Amino acid sequence: MNVLLDLALALMAGLLMTRLFNRWHLPDVTAFLIAGVLIGPFVLGRIGGGVIGFSTYEEVAGFDVVNQVAMGFIAFSIGSEFRLSQLKKTGRQALVIGVVQSVFAALMVDAALIAFHFAFPSIISLPAAITLGAIASATAPAATLMVVRQYKAKGELTSLLLPIVALDDAVGLILFAVSFGAAKVIQSGQINLISIVFDPLIEIVCSLILGTLAGWVLTKLEASFHSNTNRNSLATSFVILTAALATVSFDAGPVKIGFSPLLTCMMLGTVFCNICDFSDEIMARSSKWSSPVLACFFVLSGAALRLEVFGDYMLIILGAVYILSRSAGKYIGARLSSKAVHCSPNVVKYLGITLLPQAGVALGMCVTAQSLGEDGLLIRNIILFSVLIYELVGPIMTRNALMASGDITAIPAGKSARVKNS
Repeated sequence: MNVLLDLALALMAGLLMTRLFNRWHLPDVTAFLIAGVLIGPFVLGRIGGGVIGFSTYEEVAGFDVVNQVAMGFIAFSIGSEFRLSQLKKTGRQALVIGVVQSVFAALMVDAALIAFHFAFPSIISLPAAITLGAIASATAPAATLMVVRQYKAKGELTSLLLPIVALDDAVGLILFAVSFGAAKVIQSGQINLISIVFDPLIEIVCSLILGTLAGWVLTKLEASFHSNTNRNSLATSFVILTAALATVSFDAGPVKIGFSPLLTCMMLGTVFCNICDFSDEIMARSSKWSSPVLACFFVLSGAALRLEVFGDYMLIILGAVYILSRSAGKYIGARLSSKAVHCSPNVVKYLGITLLPQAGVALGMCVTAQSLGEDGLLIRNIILFSVLIYELVGPIMTRNALMASGDITAIPAGKSARVKNS
């Protein structure tokens, strides 16, 4: 009963907050996150003693299954952006920009934090600095997709943005695996080439194979049904099934076999949308069905944000260095690469701004980084601080950039008023 009440409270709080935030024309993502902070352990959860809101972060973590399902649907939806017809137009541009801006972000953060290390070696170690650099490459697909859906963004910038955000996961996994492996070598003095080189490549290949197989099976099974309702239910079950299978990992000798849930579900959506004749309608229905799940996901994400990180001034300084250097890397990398592949002036100018949000993938990398001991704890706190800032500010900046580029049409004042009164 308590679990269901907490879930209902999370959804209701998020929806009610959107009504308030509509007055200032702010994205729903920001409203959901603020609602989560308010009902989280730091505000109402503490005041109400657990009667209203979440009293502990462990209680919030108990809803991890909702987050896993939500990320599955997010990746599935983004996978539909990799249609062959679309990739013929933007595939090369998305690939070049996706790789370059990720690498630039990692290098900028590496340079800034390594310099900070040599200036203040007692505050941040070299392993922590290079690990944070790799984590900086990741971008949060959830917030970006939510903004695009809410404002029905459509145009050249949007068509490039979603594939680039999806590519971030693959690039980020490789960069993180290599940097984290190097960090462990520096910390322990023992070199393990398998964990540095082979494990991330195997994870990516296995994820793509599992997603391809699941997409092919889903398409074959969909042909057995003639009701759109049943087809949608089947697609929904396959997203959940694929997300579950992607959590499996095992050792094959010295090599660890694992999967990336984001990459796997993204490949499921890619294969399905390219070989299924009626995928467009199913994807549209799936998008409507998954909206409450995504709302809960963002509210729970807000509740999980730890505001106590603001209590350490040195952590705030490190977090600010991380945020500024990562933002500069994303923007400069996106600007230079988009100009090199002859994108339009609007894409060159605004694309980097839309790549700033960071959350789920980065936090997942933090879990792996915990094995670095005290360095792992420092990494986690810096990322928690940056996620708090990026998730509150990033969706607004993404919305503004899409509006400035013309991909979001501004709502006339009269229509806005009618929407508010409806």
